[in-house]
Amino acid sequence: MIRIKEAIIVEGRYDVNKLKQLVDTIVIETGGFSIFNNKEKLQLIRQIAQQRGILILTDSDGAGFVIRNYLKGAIPKERVRHAYIPQIEGKERRKSKGSKEGTLGVEGVPDQVILDSLYRAGVTVITDSAPAHQPITKADFYAWGLSGGKGSAVRRQELLKALHLPSHMTANALLEFINAVADYEQVKELLQCIDE
Repeated sequence: MIRIKEAIIVEGRYDVNKLKQLVDTIVIETGGFSIFNNKEKLQLIRQIAQQRGILILTDSDGAGFVIRNYLKGAIPKERVRHAYIPQIEGKERRKSKGSKEGTLGVEGVPDQVILDSLYRAGVTVITDSAPAHQPITKADFYAWGLSGGKGSAVRRQELLKALHLPSHMTANALLEFINAVADYEQVKELLQCIDE
């Protein structure tokens, strides 16, 4: 497994599962074409791009390029890298029939093909021996009063406001964002400031 700086944007949840087995970074799913109407997710992607850069890895079919081009136009070009997988004929094992174009998507291509595409895109590999930052979990959110308890919605709104994030952002989206741009101690300190 390689550790990289950039967050990776993929189309679907099976792509997320595949990438999380290969790289140690934030992997965000667009939900396919739903990204076109999801302003909250687009804002999240823009903020992550500003903090650490993003790498777009979509399927090599027409739909993948439509999504890629949409994101390319929505994010400053200096914050985006592109990884491309080759068009390999076939279908994913979990599907009963192949895609419209008859090619494998990100989830179906061999691991080494994906890793090679990441290296060709020029990802920033983190090679230091320092451990990855402590991820913030749903249990941390509960312990900090951000979810699952009385007043958690209000507390979460205060945190969203402090981070200059959309007020309609879900707890899961907030958790994903925080893990992409901050560490455990930074969030604890921010919550202490909110409490004062």
